[in-house]
Amino acid sequence: MTDDISVTPTALDGTHDPARRSWVAAANAANADFPIQNLPLCIFRRPGGHPRGGIGIGDQIVDLEAVQAAGLLSGLAAEAAEAACSPTLNALMALGPKYRAALRSQMSDLLGDGPAGEKARDAGERILVPMATAQLELPAFIRAFTDFTCSRDHTRRRQGRVPEVLLRLPVAYNGRASSIRLDGTPVRRPMGQFRADDEIRYGPEPRLDFELELASFVGLPNSLGEPVPVAEAADHLFGFVLVNDWSARGIQHFEMMLGPFLGKSFLTTISPWIVTPEALAPFRVPATARDEPDARAPAHLQDETDQRGGGIDLELTADIQTERMRAASVAPERIVTTNFSEMIWTFAQMLAHHSSNGCNLETGDLLASGTVSGSTDQARACMGEISEDGKARLHLPGGETRSWLEDGDEIVFRARASRPGFVPIGFGTCVGRIVPAGAA
Repeated sequence: MTDDISVTPTALDGTHDPARRSWVAAANAANADFPIQNLPLCIFRRPGGHPRGGIGIGDQIVDLEAVQAAGLLSGLAAEAAEAACSPTLNALMALGPKYRAALRSQMSDLLGDGPAGEKARDAGERILVPMATAQLELPAFIRAFTDFTCSRDHTRRRQGRVPEVLLRLPVAYNGRASSIRLDGTPVRRPMGQFRADDEIRYGPEPRLDFELELASFVGLPNSLGEPVPVAEAADHLFGFVLVNDWSARGIQHFEMMLGPFLGKSFLTTISPWIVTPEALAPFRVPATARDEPDARAPAHLQDETDQRGGGIDLELTADIQTERMRAASVAPERIVTTNFSEMIWTFAQMLAHHSSNGCNLETGDLLASGTVSGSTDQARACMGEISEDGKARLHLPGGETRSWLEDGDEIVFRARASRPGFVPIGFGTCVGRIVPAGAA
């Protein structure tokens, strides 16, 4: 085992070998989200235990505290695992990309079916926890949440045009970190003020919406007054999760004099598994070309390496299952299929722009992409686009229709990266079910 590994976002090594297999049988299934080529990070609890760091493999969680106790790691990887023996992954995030990459590299060897995996296999019952018996937790203490806008198509459909500012910078607003919750948390319909029938009313939000997004946690922080150059920004990105940026469109549209507030702050759902930049290396693609006149990004947000590999070929999907569908045992209906590769700003550009005025980003901050809408009708990644702001109806099995989400509706996000010659990887799920306003 060695710590001499590359941490550039597009670097490939033996951990990406499609022939690599694990002694954890479920990791070798053709449709596995968490094959040995992935190894996402999480925070979890054993039954009756305390929260600590883990790694997903097949249908199991590797308990990093148990791995440390067994003395299976060395060097930077051992230091990384020690940092992960905490109720959050913030300490690991703050160490920097070399530690994260070293941990992934050594765990790939230990979980592999080769000679290096024999000791870990012998300790299997001590270091593995079935996902079905574990309780997943928020993976980090999130100090701040910023939501960007990186989709031309989402902006064009919502505003009727692509404003110049979106081509010059990744537009964003500061969201509410305290109301971020984990996958599976019920979504209580918010109360608020909105316009209906030419009157201003206060009551349950009538136009509840989802937004399908991708986000990255900040790992390395920057000091106040010291911007992060875009060429260095990738070193500050720790890993990626799915985000449902639930939106109360009625409340949001009425309050939008300064920007989103109560229409966005009632709940944001994230997935529990952090997929690392190293796992996504085979699926990096060039940043999206810009075809609008004078659409070139400003010089301080341009970097040749980021332009060559800052995009991610990642398919994101959204399914809906209504209360009636569940009662009739009807499977969820796929309503969105989109791809992050169509976004016009990379995560490195988002982070560089965020810090460009000297703003200090902190370990555990969450940066979301905004709605990942693409150019096709199937890639409209929120109900506002699907229903054309309430003017059209989405038709569902059993004769149901929707312009906006109703109580009992459950939205399920998934993401999958695939490329010929490599093993596909997934993100798990990001699920939220809507409950009535005032419901416990």
